[in-house]
Amino acid sequence: MSAFGRRNGSSGMGAPARPQFGVARPMRGGAEAAKAATPTAFGGDQFPPLPGEEAALPAADSSNNKQADAMTRLADRVNGVHEGNYQAEGFEASVHKIKEQVLPRLLERVDPEAAATLSKDELSEEFRPIILEVLAELKVTLNRREQFALEKVLIDELLGFGPLEELLNDPDVSDIMVNGPDQTYIEKKGKLQLAPIRFRDESHLFQIAQRIVNQVGRRVDQTTPLADARLKDGSRVNVIVPPLSLRGTAISIRKFSEKPITIDMLKDFGSMSEKMATALKIAGACRMNIVISGGTGSGKTTMLNALSKMIDPGERVLTIEDAAELRLQQPHWLPLETRPPNLEGQGAITIGDLVKNALRMRPDRIILGEIRGAECFDLLAAMNTGHDGSMCTLHANSPRECLGRMENMILMGDIKIPKEAISRQIAESVDIIVQVKRLRDGSRRTTNITEVIGMEGDVIVTQELFKFEYLDETDDGKIIGEFRPSGLRPYTLEKARQFGFDQAYLEACL
Repeated sequence: MSAFGRRNGSSGMGAPARPQFGVARPMRGGAEAAKAATPTAFGGDQFPPLPGEEAALPAADSSNNKQADAMTRLADRVNGVHEGNYQAEGFEASVHKIKEQVLPRLLERVDPEAAATLSKDELSEEFRPIILEVLAELKVTLNRREQFALEKVLIDELLGFGPLEELLNDPDVSDIMVNGPDQTYIEKKGKLQLAPIRFRDESHLFQIAQRIVNQVGRRVDQTTPLADARLKDGSRVNVIVPPLSLRGTAISIRKFSEKPITIDMLKDFGSMSEKMATALKIAGACRMNIVISGGTGSGKTTMLNALSKMIDPGERVLTIEDAAELRLQQPHWLPLETRPPNLEGQGAITIGDLVKNALRMRPDRIILGEIRGAECFDLLAAMNTGHDGSMCTLHANSPRECLGRMENMILMGDIKIPKEAISRQIAESVDIIVQVKRLRDGSRRTTNITEVIGMEGDVIVTQELFKFEYLDETDDGKIIGEFRPSGLRPYTLEKARQFGFDQAYLEACL
């Protein structure tokens, strides 16, 4: 008998035997152990979960699930069959087939010069009876919906950019990438997908590419197979044709929002925090020299346009670009554009030439769309000669790499200056580096706002004001992170004080 009046190993009242504390149980192994380790039997039936341990279980399980999902994605990528070329079907295919029959006969009855002077709506009215006449000749009967679709396709073909018109009019499409006549990709909400269009053949696509570049006085052919251009709405276009492009003519269009983007809108999109937005507004208003750094499609130009909203309306602003795409929101703004060489290789005007000329045009600020070479030195000279508040963009992965690229770009030129002198000039000219990135979920975030303090030996010293910290991601792949201020007193506080923003700037950065 035990001290409780029961025999050892007995629970009394006919209940099943209950092991005493310290009684050994056989260890499990292999499949048995795996079964016991399931969430429903945490620690096995030998060690039931303590209060609070159950709450920790789903996290461990979810991390295992995430790991399994990651490995599944890898396997899908290895074995997956990817989308290829788009094939029109059904209604769309029939309309395009009829268009091929109607278009030659329509061109016989239309004066192209007279048609070019009409708007699309006026041309639709003029074309309607002619199209019906041609359809009657071809003995083709269409319903009202098919007639409207045919009219639109024909007018896009004659006055617009053919199949591209549909994508250009879609506000959700931000990038259009044509890889030859049979394959076109678009970007929607940061993700690439195959577009539901195709061109008739290579000559059809090449004709549309020529129409785009001819609008801005450029040309593209086998002698000049590369061309940068812009559309009427400011969208940027790059064209590359055979023999450089092996799959036919390639057109890349970067569309810009019709509505001007502001810093507050970027904040509402989740690109930055409230404090970061305040700091950037003050930096733009207080004439700090700002360099916007990032990768392709990360939002550098959008950020530059948003910062330009903070420029005083009384300041004279000059913008210098290869293909004019900046759309500043100021009244006193003069855009300048470079010029490529002619057929003889003469007459080229570079960004460096325009920067030197801009200094004679009494600018308050000089803004460069993108620096790629030795013109970086001319911009630094402008920043150092009384043109505070100048801005530019360049390609780099981090603020530190941005400074290194600026040094390298100047060294690539013919300027014979020691590297230490170049570093010193960069440190004295640049105030703020804004790093923007497009994350893998398609979102664009401002990941760093960094100050350039000065030189320490032969190294440029920087101080981080804000940083985006990656935390986790949701089940549907959306990245979760936090914009964290460093809590340091900003070195550029003195510039903010001159404009009366010192207190607001200090509160935003701490």
